[in-house]
Amino acid sequence: MMKMMLLGMAVGAMAFGASSVYDFTLNSIDGAATPLSAFKGKVVLLVNVASKCGFTPQYAGLEKLYEKYKDQGLVLVGVPANNFGAQEPGTNEEIKTFCSRNYNVTFPMMSKVSVKGADKTPLYQYLTDASANPKTAGEIKWNFTKFLIDKKGNVINRFESAVTPESPDMVKAIEAALAQ
Repeated sequence: MMKMMLLGMAVGAMAFGASSVYDFTLNSIDGAATPLSAFKGKVVLLVNVASKCGFTPQYAGLEKLYEKYKDQGLVLVGVPANNFGAQEPGTNEEIKTFCSRNYNVTFPMMSKVSVKGADKTPLYQYLTDASANPKTAGEIKWNFTKFLIDKKGNVINRFESAVTPESPDMVKAIEAALAQ
């Protein structure tokens, strides 16, 4: 049974031509190609964000989390998406200005992508695929869904929108990943 499950996971990852998140590239908020392999050896918290959402105040907690743990190896990556209630309508420049002006965001921000639907970016296809990532699979339900990725590029946890950056479960998971 375990052998079949592992084979299924390998087939799912191969369908994407990917064995980890390091096999994907996003564009930074400024448009520069950003291979996620640049984060090898770091723990990554990947969050689909939006500027006009009830969860938008989580930017403050995300920035505090990043400031607290970045020197220990945490990289927080914001990925703007306009898939839910048109809550991220701005351009990349407008998003960057909003994050800087309102939340003093210093963690890496990527260009706006789609995290759901027919135009879903390949990284989010991989993150939500049951074969590639059975533990964290399933469609993104709303803004501020968080994926925790270990130092080897493996998706190890998923936190839904209502889980705040300061939640004990999230902090515990991040600290455990950093200790590995």
